Amino acid sequence: MNLRFVEAFYWVASLKSVTRAAEKLFLTQSAMSSRISTLEEELGVLLLDRSEKQFRLTAAGARFLVFAEKLLALQREAKSEMGAATTMAVAMRIGAIESVLHSWLVPWLEKLRIDYPGLELELAVETTPILTDQVQRGTLDLVFAAMPASGDGVRNHALPAMEMVFVGNPALHKKRNYRLGELADMELMTFQKGSQPHVTLLDLFRQHSLEPKKVHAISSISAMVQLVQGGFGVALLPRTAAQRLTASAKLKLLSSDTPLKNLPIYVSYRTDPTATTVETLVKSAVEFAGGTMGAQRGTKRGTAKP
Repeated sequence: MNLRFVEAFYWVASLKSVTRAAEKLFLTQSAMSSRISTLEEELGVLLLDRSEKQFRLTAAGARFLVFAEKLLALQREAKSEMGAATTMAVAMRIGAIESVLHSWLVPWLEKLRIDYPGLELELAVETTPILTDQVQRGTLDLVFAAMPASGDGVRNHALPAMEMVFVGNPALHKKRNYRLGELADMELMTFQKGSQPHVTLLDLFRQHSLEPKKVHAISSISAMVQLVQGGFGVALLPRTAAQRLTASAKLKLLSSDTPLKNLPIYVSYRTDPTATTVETLVKSAVEFAGGTMGAQRGTKRGTAKP
């Protein structure tokens, strides 16, 4: 039995689509269909119900899926035992929101390049709804977003939440500490409408019976930084990203008399019975993000004024 064909069936069943499984394995749809048909001929049963427009496994297909997982896991175990999995020469498709990109993603990717030289990466920077949809569909292997993804076979792990901070232009915003009422009179910038930072910022003002002058929805941190530099207004950014950007941009972190809600971050991914690559990268990301956020908290405490 050709295990490549078993793997093809596993991903078709997991992603509930021949098309998405073909994209996952970098195959044409016809090649994927051919592998499934060949496997069905060898087993002597139909694995997919092709009589309905909606995807469905046959009873035999549902039974064989259990064996497929075991066969692929056994293959992975054998490769690991014989040392074939140590090189990790594989392509991984990773997605992230802007907040993660500008906080710790780049140094983490640099570490991965050193730790796993055979690893080839594809990176997509998108909004949370797009990222969670793509990991559900199997077009991305793991994503870092502000919400966990759902769906069969998708796992989620909470990462350290990001502290949010207001950022202004030092030439225009002389004070270090601002009351929430003062901020409400400024033109504010945060992420796209419906995002967690946008919603929580509006809720913050409502809870204090304040109506902000304007809240601009901007999906790009780079664009927000340029607008702050141009005197357009004050931006709400993750503290880690703001601290990294202040090294190259004229920005000033502004304190508020009202605590801001942290931005939750989750890593969502699909497990692969043929390899431990995804789990290895998830473990690496959890450890790296935890260390980065811990260092940030330590720096903040160390620089706090009495």
